[in-house]
Amino acid sequence: MDHVHGSYNLFLVALSYIIAVTASYSALDLAGRIVTSRGKARSIWLGCGAVSMGLGIWSMHFVGMLAFSLPMDVSYKFGPFVMSVLLAIAVSSVALYTVSGTVFGAKQLVAASALMAAGISGMHYIGMAAMTVQITYNPMLVALSVAIAIAASLAALWLLYVFRKNQSRYVVLYKLGCGTIMGAAIAGMHYTGMAAATFRSGDGPTSGGMRIEPGMLALIISAGILLTLGFTLFSVYVNKRLSQKDSAIKQHERWYRSLYENNSDGIISIDTQGKIISFNPAASILTGFTEAEYKDAPIASLGSGIAGGLSADSSYETTFVRNDNSRVELSVNPVPVEIDGEAAGTHLLIKDITEEKRSKQMIHYLAYHDELTGLPNRRKFNQLLAEAIEDGERRGSRFSVMILDIDRFKLINDSLGHTCGDMFLKEVSERLLLSAEGFDVSIARMGGDEFTILCRSGQEYSGDTARLADRIIQSVQVPYRIKDNDYYVTASIGIAAYPDHGLMSEILLRNADTAMYEVKKHGKNGYRYYSHELDSGLAEKMELEADLRKALERDELTVHYQPQFDTSDRSMIGIEALVRWNHPARGLLYPKTFIPLAEETGLIYDLGTWVLREACRQMKDWHDGGGPRIPVSVNLSSLQFHQNNLVGYVTRILEETGLAPEYLVLEITESMMMDPATSKAILDDLARLGIRISLDDFGTGYSSLSYLRQFPIHKLKIDRSFIADITMNDNDKAIVETIISMARHLNMNVIAEGIETEDQLEILKANACKEIQGYYFSRPLPPDELEKTFWTPIQA
Repeated sequence: MDHVHGSYNLFLVALSYIIAVTASYSALDLAGRIVTSRGKARSIWLGCGAVSMGLGIWSMHFVGMLAFSLPMDVSYKFGPFVMSVLLAIAVSSVALYTVSGTVFGAKQLVAASALMAAGISGMHYIGMAAMTVQITYNPMLVALSVAIAIAASLAALWLLYVFRKNQSRYVVLYKLGCGTIMGAAIAGMHYTGMAAATFRSGDGPTSGGMRIEPGMLALIISAGILLTLGFTLFSVYVNKRLSQKDSAIKQHERWYRSLYENNSDGIISIDTQGKIISFNPAASILTGFTEAEYKDAPIASLGSGIAGGLSADSSYETTFVRNDNSRVELSVNPVPVEIDGEAAGTHLLIKDITEEKRSKQMIHYLAYHDELTGLPNRRKFNQLLAEAIEDGERRGSRFSVMILDIDRFKLINDSLGHTCGDMFLKEVSERLLLSAEGFDVSIARMGGDEFTILCRSGQEYSGDTARLADRIIQSVQVPYRIKDNDYYVTASIGIAAYPDHGLMSEILLRNADTAMYEVKKHGKNGYRYYSHELDSGLAEKMELEADLRKALERDELTVHYQPQFDTSDRSMIGIEALVRWNHPARGLLYPKTFIPLAEETGLIYDLGTWVLREACRQMKDWHDGGGPRIPVSVNLSSLQFHQNNLVGYVTRILEETGLAPEYLVLEITESMMMDPATSKAILDDLARLGIRISLDDFGTGYSSLSYLRQFPIHKLKIDRSFIADITMNDNDKAIVETIISMARHLNMNVIAEGIETEDQLEILKANACKEIQGYYFSRPLPPDELEKTFWTPIQA
């Protein structure tokens, strides 16, 4: 037999290489899909991948054989032909299965590469054996082809493993480059094996059986190539669609997972059986429990707080006790989960509303309570009063309404400041609550120093209500310790009873208020029940207030002057200015009728300024007209004393009228000195101007005697209440003697007011009281009458 030489068709050689590259790319692409698939989809992709890769390798082999032409007719045996196809598919399935597994190391790589190389080599040489021609082989080249097959298998499996999960934007380029390398390795193995073969002429094998002619082989190979390309294109298309779908699913899953894990609200997922599937981090923080502790546990194991409202299938609020025994307020919103139209479980969206509820409770509390004292406020009291009236209408029950006002509170608030005023009001409220123990009452602060009390115990005017009023009055007048000093106040209480004094809340409050003002009008520090006679008094008061506002404009006010005398020679040493009101309908009105009203309404500022200016003007006129050079005394109200820049205000009046400061005496009361630091600064400034200070009504207040040496006080005025009974009451006489003696030792002048009898005068003279005033010498006189009575005789 002669050795036969063949030749290659370069086009078919190139085509075989392209087929090898296509098969390699398809294998790389399908490997990633197999890895990410599960169940039946994994098996389908593994089968399709093995067929596509096997047919590609087989097609490349037989296209390469068709590319080799021999000078003889060659046909192919059917059995080995089919076996080579199956072997190519088998080794491809082994390769894809190996790289898609979870365990892939050096041992797995070597074993799978050897198996795959053996299969490829076997497929090649079985395909060669299918040729109806005698073939001998060069052992060295055969070994080389097998080595190339092993190297190609190692490279192919390693690349398949590397790119099985690669999802980068350049993955197509990577796979194409690797497919080119793998295709070259597969083609190199084939053409090395072909080079190892020596073909000889003569009779070939003559065994029977089906044979495949070259033309038929070309058709089969073409079908295999088309099938391989079809599988490849289909896999690329499906893979792209599935990759897009998977990418969208993964993106949505990442969005959901991010929402789940980073949500500030807690999320607990439970299945249809009520078992906990998962916690998000916020739920762990809210509850204090971890997912690991309660995974697969029933939701009821967290306590009835969270699970209690699930049956309602709507949002609910609950109190939850954490594992550290702290309590939090939670809002739970169940959200059903459906998959494919069937209920799969529930997400419990949990929000911490502890602060929100606390804020709402605080807002509600402040809406109905006084922020300073914690007592019910006006709104709450009106609500309670309306409920009491409704109960009275339904059951015939009786109750009383008290209105309480703190006497002299404004003086404390203005002199000590609002901070001390607030402290004072808090202590008053505490005393009211203590006084009310044992009574069925509600106490409210209406604003400022006004309190209201709803007393449900009272059935009669002289019953529980009266006893409560007594207890409150006694409690309020106990001294208050503020800034290391004791301060005294009293309470005025007006009472209206239901249904006797009104059937509506507005009427009851108005009548109680009327009764309270009647208490203030008659000396304060007491209580009084409303009576219908008080209505006429209230109307009179309102009318008087309206007239007082017009009095200054109509020039109805005038000043009368009461002389002050020296007891040794009865010479005039000064005069006191006292305001009068020439009312057009009521005649001449004295200060006690309208001064309290002026202080209550704030008219005292304008009225006091007018009196001070008029007194200074009149005294200057008398001086200029040849009258005696004596001072004029003017009373200051507490509101005037604590007004802003009192010193500047007095200075301007002195400058306007031209009166020298040494001829002005300002009379103040002990109550104006409640804040020693502030009062001393004002009095020091006035004294530096040359103005003299007289302490009026000395002995009737509660001030400390230490004020006498702290403040620049020049004169003490003994109140008329001590003078009235001095001839009959030894206590009053002793008090007067003590005041005179004390003033003498402090180098102060003393003047006694209210002298009406010779006996009173003699007692005062016996105790060395050198200055007096009163009706015994002269009542307060108008300016012209004072001139006629005292100036004219002096000038004559």
